Amino acid sequence: MTVTIERPSPAASPPREPAAPPPPPASPAVRAALQVPGIALSILAAVALGFVVHLTLLSQLQYARNQQTAFADFRAELARGTAPVGQTTVEYEDGAEQGRESVVGPGTPVAVLRIPAVGLSTVVFEGSSGDVLRQGPGHRRDSVLPGQPGTSVVMGRRAAYGGPFRDLDLLLPGDAVIVTTGQGEHTYRVVGLRRPGEPAPPPLDAGKGRLTLVTADGSLYVPRDVLRVDAELVTEAKPAPARRFGAASLPPADAAMATDAGAWTPLLLWSQGLLLATLGVTYLRARWGGWQAWIVGAPVILALGLAIADQAARLLPNLL
Repeated sequence: MTVTIERPSPAASPPREPAAPPPPPASPAVRAALQVPGIALSILAAVALGFVVHLTLLSQLQYARNQQTAFADFRAELARGTAPVGQTTVEYEDGAEQGRESVVGPGTPVAVLRIPAVGLSTVVFEGSSGDVLRQGPGHRRDSVLPGQPGTSVVMGRRAAYGGPFRDLDLLLPGDAVIVTTGQGEHTYRVVGLRRPGEPAPPPLDAGKGRLTLVTADGSLYVPRDVLRVDAELVTEAKPAPARRFGAASLPPADAAMATDAGAWTPLLLWSQGLLLATLGVTYLRARWGGWQAWIVGAPVILALGLAIADQAARLLPNLL
């Protein structure tokens, strides 16, 4: 007996629905709007990383370059006899018999400081704001210059921008501190270290000199207090010129552990430039593609990021 199995005809199967058309590609404007947050976060992370790199590495190179240039300039001034010896200096124009008195500006080299016990040799600049201390230690402008009767105060960073005063806490009583100014070479002897709350040395006798070195105390990049090193002048004190201003005339940025409010304006301008560069990279990425946009935009963003990091460092404590 033969059994016949009938197969359904193709016409009996249900009809298939047509495939949905692919979605239309997003317009360049929509793609750019979606890419902006990701690119902005990437650039923000890169700027934060760049700030750390600048503070720990590039600032050290900047300090070394500034010191090399300042030492050459100051040595030339010592040879000519034109190095500053007070709060003011006299400038002579070509052919003039009488000079014009002017205040020594912040950032002017005024001394060379050497501490053999810790291997330090550095140029000291006039002023103690964070901007000045990026170049090296700074002389507080309301105090006498080293080698003169009275107390001279020199402030320096502990970690960033070369960290010239990193090893001040290693000094011992009797260690020599040698300072060269426009009045010659002066030798001090360390008498002690002190932190906030510890007694200050007794007042100076007439005609005696003292040097106080000031830096941050605590971890290198997390300062908590101020460390001071007092040293007594053991060579003959040199005459001190008449003074034009005192502590009341100093700006707040020159105080110990102060920040430099003058950095806000350039920081804002550089940040606006970075914002425009970010928008430009986003637009180019939507028009050209990722690699092409970054090849053009990365150098610009890198330069702006370094400028922002340099200004942001001024908002940190000046003894950091």
